[in-house]
Amino acid sequence: MPKKIVRTDEEWRNMLDPVQYRILRQHGTEPAFSGRYWDTKAPGVYLCAGCGQELFDAKTKYDSGTGWPSFWTPIDSDRVETETDRSYGMTRIEAHCSRCGSHLGHVFPDGPQPSGQRYCMNSASLKLEEREE
Repeated sequence: MPKKIVRTDEEWRNMLDPVQYRILRQHGTEPAFSGRYWDTKAPGVYLCAGCGQELFDAKTKYDSGTGWPSFWTPIDSDRVETETDRSYGMTRIEAHCSRCGSHLGHVFPDGPQPSGQRYCMNSASLKLEEREE
C-alpha cells in the first residue's frame, strides 16, 4: 500500500494551478474534449498530478469517445481507490489517488475487456511521463 501524503489546503493551493486545484481537491470536472490528454497516443505512464504516483500505463488507454482520457485498468489495483459519489443527482463511482486522495475522475462498467471498466479521468488530474515502449 502506498504511503499516504497529507498536505494542508494552503499547500495544495500553492502547488497546483487553479484548474488542477478545482478538479483534484474540489472534485471538479473539466469539459469534454478540452483536456490535454483526451486524444494523446504517446507511450508512457500517467502519474497523479498531485503527488506523482504512477497510475496508468499508456498501453491501457483507449478512445472511449467521451472526450476524457480513458483507461481499462490502473497500473496496480492499490493505486486508485474508489467510493460512491452521489453528487448532481447521480450515483457514480469516484476514482481518487490512493496516495494523496486527489480526485481523478469516475469509473464506469462499460469499458473494453479484459476488465470491462472505463476509468474516465480528467487530464488535469494526470501528468504523462513519456517513455519508450
